[in-house]
Amino acid sequence: MVSSTNDNRTILITGANGLVGSHLVRRYLSADWSVLALHRPGSDLQLLADVREQVTWVEGDILDVPSLEAAIQPGMDVIHAAAIVSFVPRDRGRMEKVNVEGTANVVNVCLSAGVRKLGFVSSVAALGRPNRTLQSNAAPVVIDETQKWEESPNNSFYAQTKYRAELEVWRGIAEGLPAIIVNPSVVLGEGDWERSSSQLFRYAYDERPFYTDGLTNLVDVRDVAEALFRLMESPIVAERFVLNAATMPYRELLDRMADAFGRKRPYIRIAPALTQIIWRMEAIRSLITGKAPLITRETARSASRAYRFDGRQVVERLAAGGVRFSYHEPEETIRRIAAYYTAWASRPAKATL
Repeated sequence: MVSSTNDNRTILITGANGLVGSHLVRRYLSADWSVLALHRPGSDLQLLADVREQVTWVEGDILDVPSLEAAIQPGMDVIHAAAIVSFVPRDRGRMEKVNVEGTANVVNVCLSAGVRKLGFVSSVAALGRPNRTLQSNAAPVVIDETQKWEESPNNSFYAQTKYRAELEVWRGIAEGLPAIIVNPSVVLGEGDWERSSSQLFRYAYDERPFYTDGLTNLVDVRDVAEALFRLMESPIVAERFVLNAATMPYRELLDRMADAFGRKRPYIRIAPALTQIIWRMEAIRSLITGKAPLITRETARSASRAYRFDGRQVVERLAAGGVRFSYHEPEETIRRIAAYYTAWASRPAKATL
């Protein structure tokens, strides 16, 4: 199956006000596309404040089918980037609704409208984790696009919802929907450092002293936007691609971030056994204060795992079609984003993130 060319160069993006979505908006605007952005009433649009007038804002919600039907028109491209990322137990019901039901709604409307192509922003979490215990000194388990989902305690509830969301996209593909899926690892980019993966920068900036064993996988948000833009332009459909630029120990990542900020590096190692105590203490603190815990059972478990995601296939597939794509080096990515957050932190309190 191949996709046709989008002659009207119009795209609708869900989740446009998020980290990945906002960079997708900028990438399409830079290519002179007409960009429609689906947003809920009262959404925080500050990540697109400087280009807000260049975007056509469409009020709606992926859980509101009539609003999707009004927004998604025949022949246009659609990128579905809206999702909830959380490892807090009380968010599970909301994640199930938004990540799974919301994706099913988008797929169904795209099918009925006859869009040219759908791009789905999934996650490496949706690939699943092997159902076996990893030894601390074992070589990292390499995961690529061929990984089959396994029911495993190593899969977070977030991972489960993204896996089920992907199933909805594959169901749409089976019913004739031209679609492509990308599976980014931990996305680093300019956004809100109080949310999602961007909190890592806040952690380093605040000179938190603790670090854990285990590996983390990283990709620049610009690479996510560029890869998906190129895949949507290509004839490739009915495939998924891991997006990952580098794999490194958590301590190395936090050290690099601290260095980029000119802050003190973390220096206290938290052993895996201790994380089991900490997440329980955090759960109690969350119940008392109503604030989200800094660490949960799921994040404690994942922080000590050793997985490496292979992101080479997208480079090779695009190159086969004459399109050059390469990942940014992590050091450059970290320096750029640290400079962004340093500028934000130096602004008056009312303008900070």
